Amino acid sequence: MTNRNRLSFPIPPKADVFHRQVLTWAQRQFTTATFLHSNGYQDDQHSHFSWIYALGADDVFYGQERGTFDALRSFANTHDDWLFGFFSYELKNQLEGLTSSNPDHIGMPLCHFFRPVVLIIPGQEHCQIACLPGYGELSDPSMVHEMVMQQDPLPERPDASVHVEARVDRDRYLRQLHAIKQHIQAGDIYEMNYCVEFFDKQANIDPAGLYYALSVASPTPFSCFYMVDDKFLMCASPERFMRKQGDRLISQPIKGTIARGVNPSEDEALRKTLAADPKERSENVMIVDLVRNDLSRTAQKDSVKVEELFGVYAFQQVHQMISTVTSRLDPGVHYLDAIKKAFPMGSMTGAPKYRAMQLIDHYEDSCRGIYSGSVGYISPEKDFDFNVVIRSIVYNQINKYLSYTAGGAITAASIPEKEYEECLLKAKAMEKALQGM
Repeated sequence: MTNRNRLSFPIPPKADVFHRQVLTWAQRQFTTATFLHSNGYQDDQHSHFSWIYALGADDVFYGQERGTFDALRSFANTHDDWLFGFFSYELKNQLEGLTSSNPDHIGMPLCHFFRPVVLIIPGQEHCQIACLPGYGELSDPSMVHEMVMQQDPLPERPDASVHVEARVDRDRYLRQLHAIKQHIQAGDIYEMNYCVEFFDKQANIDPAGLYYALSVASPTPFSCFYMVDDKFLMCASPERFMRKQGDRLISQPIKGTIARGVNPSEDEALRKTLAADPKERSENVMIVDLVRNDLSRTAQKDSVKVEELFGVYAFQQVHQMISTVTSRLDPGVHYLDAIKKAFPMGSMTGAPKYRAMQLIDHYEDSCRGIYSGSVGYISPEKDFDFNVVIRSIVYNQINKYLSYTAGGAITAASIPEKEYEECLLKAKAMEKALQGM
């Protein structure tokens, strides 16, 4: 592992204030940074960290027009250190020979990974700052600690000027769903993820402040803040794409959503409704089968298992149906090929994947970009953990374009009016964060 200068210090008693201080410093000091945060979901047996900061870029990888995964493999092989980054949904075009013509107003890279200058990692009772040598005061963890603690925390409700509109209105949404269902009835596909963009062309926000507001409005286990130059991702994702621990791979697709109740008895009744809903269970099992197939492409023989089917978990705005699929990585397969062979994740495409992605480009009106992609890290031991980028806001600080996207799985049993209501339900966390500012 790369030798870093290290400092341990007690976990701050006011963790919320500490996080707001680090986010303030990160946004002022760096052009590349990420913050991954589980928001207290420590009961997730598959997670290693409750949170982690990666600040500043010593070495950077950008996606290429061709062969991004091959080039990333070479980049990762040269670093015996932490790497943080993301995969854009649009990598599908390289992986599957697809094309897209929908406009991209944000301009995130196809793929971005970096070796951080500064890491801040929690332990049981202490945090650790780990700095690369050769960066002046940023190489001195005691100086980094001092600089962070001198910051004024982000305000809990920073000012913003945002006026969001939907790219697709209700009538057009219903027409689109009727057309998609005709593809299903014709046997063209049997499930498709259809999404709608909500946007503002002249938004003025504080990205780190908006991320904080979103994490308060919707605390989730795969939350992240990502900054690359003048482009930002503020993510409140409840979904894991893939985790590697040793040779073990874990994927946890989500399919199945219902609102939370206004009181405990209604909430429990809704949870039971979701757990027993035949449509939601059908959607979930379709994606589980797709994930099993994806993992089998890089797995040891007979190692693909469904550890949990139709688990129902509570989040701030919704209950979600989550299944867990695992495998053992074939020792002859590079760990990044496990991601490559399963990307994009089936929960955001539908099935069959190829045709579903063709129809997504046809029926949606915007390029998804990093939405439906994945953010995470690769450890020095070559383990990794990546989320699914949903329940997220993206922002281009130069052209002031702000966007978030919501949608769901469409099947033969889908009722268009109910799917529209579910789409609006999933958009609530982003709306609440923007209104709360």
